[in-house]
Amino acid sequence: MARLGIAKDFLADYAKLQKPVQKAVDAAIEKFSQHTHAGLHLEKLAKSKDSRIRTIRVTDFYRGVVLAPDTGDEFLLLTVLPHDDANAYAVSRRFTVNHALGVLEVRNQQALDSIEPALRQAAANTPQLLFASVNDADLIRLGIDADVLPIVRVMATEAHLQALANLLPAPQFDALTGLAAGLTPEEVWQEVSQQLVDVPPADVDPDDISAAAARTPDRFVMVSGPNELAQILAHPFDAWRNFLHPMQRHVAYRPSYAGPALVTGSAGTGKTVTALHRAVFLAQQVPDASILLTTFTRNLADALDRQVGLLTDDPQVRERIEVLNVDRLAYRIVAESLGQQPTIVDQRALRNLWGQAASSTDGLSAVFLEREWEQVVLAQSLTDSAGYLAARRHGRGTPLKREQRLQVWDAIQQVTSALRADNSFTHLQLADEAARIVAARPDPLYRHVIVDEGQDLHPAQWRLLRAAVTAGPNDLFIVADPHQRIYDNHVSLGSLGVGIRGRSRKLTVNYRTTQEILAWAVRLLTGIAPTGLDDQPDSLDGYRSPIHGRRPVVAAYPDRDTEYTRLAEQIRTWLDAGVEPHAIAVAARNSHLVHGARDALTVAGIPVSSTTASKSNAVRVGTMHAMKGLEFRCLAAIGVDAGSVPAKAAVTAADEDPVSHEHDLQRERCLLFVACTRSRDFLYVSHTGQPSPFLQTR
Repeated sequence: MARLGIAKDFLADYAKLQKPVQKAVDAAIEKFSQHTHAGLHLEKLAKSKDSRIRTIRVTDFYRGVVLAPDTGDEFLLLTVLPHDDANAYAVSRRFTVNHALGVLEVRNQQALDSIEPALRQAAANTPQLLFASVNDADLIRLGIDADVLPIVRVMATEAHLQALANLLPAPQFDALTGLAAGLTPEEVWQEVSQQLVDVPPADVDPDDISAAAARTPDRFVMVSGPNELAQILAHPFDAWRNFLHPMQRHVAYRPSYAGPALVTGSAGTGKTVTALHRAVFLAQQVPDASILLTTFTRNLADALDRQVGLLTDDPQVRERIEVLNVDRLAYRIVAESLGQQPTIVDQRALRNLWGQAASSTDGLSAVFLEREWEQVVLAQSLTDSAGYLAARRHGRGTPLKREQRLQVWDAIQQVTSALRADNSFTHLQLADEAARIVAARPDPLYRHVIVDEGQDLHPAQWRLLRAAVTAGPNDLFIVADPHQRIYDNHVSLGSLGVGIRGRSRKLTVNYRTTQEILAWAVRLLTGIAPTGLDDQPDSLDGYRSPIHGRRPVVAAYPDRDTEYTRLAEQIRTWLDAGVEPHAIAVAARNSHLVHGARDALTVAGIPVSSTTASKSNAVRVGTMHAMKGLEFRCLAAIGVDAGSVPAKAAVTAADEDPVSHEHDLQRERCLLFVACTRSRDFLYVSHTGQPSPFLQTR
């Protein structure tokens, strides 16, 4: 029986198809699986750049493109496109096995052939070509295909190389980019080869497509049978999200880390899916393992729990992984210790307490006092005035004299005493208390702890997680991105007993968002250089996407009602194009805008739900904070105007604390960046009146 594998890109194409076409694809695949090689209706096209490429009929209008082996019965379904587009794809692409890495590669040979004459003409007038100092032997050793060498030899500038980014296979383009940047062939090989799942094979068979596809799990997967394929196609967008790039797989499936490991990378680089695979991998290795997969918010934890279910159907493996956000973990620990459920203080009541405390000081605001408590006192677990008087106030801009510090301490004691009298806690108080409880236990709570969105956790929460697992191999696996820090928590892991030196990796390739969306969103962060959990400044150098698509659309409207009307029209356009409702999201800075958008879409007959409604096939509408950690095909960010972004209530006045003011603006920029990079294919941004200053500075 013929065995069929699929290309990851096919999942994106399949998800875009209308339902009748999807059913026709399902029928074609079923028919395919019931035939042997000799009985298949595979059409070979004239003048194809790859003699192994065939097409199969799906409908009168759609055709599938298949890579057929010279021998054997393992085939790869590459894509399903309208008839003419499928033929154009089939005749232009060439698939080869990288002779150095052993992975399966694809390049647009037709486009390369058409560009080469122009490059040759430019090279004739260039005294020093781009790769003149690199010999053929080194290029071949780095995996450059012999048929690609001629065009490499006529590249005159880095601009010529960048122009071929979408035509060359990614491993070859990455190798050439490293050489163009001045790296030695040895340094380039180290960078390129470490992205593989396994060590490059000693002998590569250039004709063994199946083996090469197996070494390229980020692009291709051979399914075990019709049932597995049907399960993947039932949720193509989810399946697309859970594929791993070789670098991600290398990190997730490393047999062991000697201690805490940190994986960084900006939006879309696959940190979360790497963490998910790591959790499942550890659960599969140790039968009695207890694993905590945790993150900052309950919304994110629920999303992680659903994704774990997509990665494994083994009930025993699934049972070993507990998915719980940090607040719920702290709440449970304190409740068990107290023998009763702790009460979480109402935010309005808490604001009133801080307001009363502020009135007893010489002009210190309620917001200033609360942040001093959270960012200095709770962050350092200070328990007396002497400790506070001696404490460093890192990240706090307003200097305080001794007398002022004593006033602050008295104000904090006033609030905490009122909370104790009412048997109430804040979430950070619970984390601080839970950390003490767990640290006093004789046995750890977990064998492994996996942390997602680590940049948003408070030091008290980190102390809890550190205490929850015994220090040692594979204890903590952390993924984080300081460019996505949307809560005012600045942490040094080293100061909290989480040593990551020598065990940190950075992911730089965005496999979720198109380069067009990415380039647009990155400019929102102009001037930002946040400090990471390793105390080092983080940058977006090398951050890129190999995926290309449409440019984001920014629309201005005279009033909010018109903005809502146009939003409904935009979403209707996406739905009519075959986008699944749950793969569409609407993000806004505040709940007032969220409610307005939901009402407008409901009136327009478009089903809507919250970001937490996982089983509802409806458009997700929520705040920008609620979008954290989620992914969608299309996203609309609305209300991005001067009155809403940045939110005035979220920004400290510059004259009160200039450092906090800058931190707050940075956090608001990051929040908009996070929301916009949730989109894979299409980003629509709208505002009324004056646009947000973040848009104006792009």
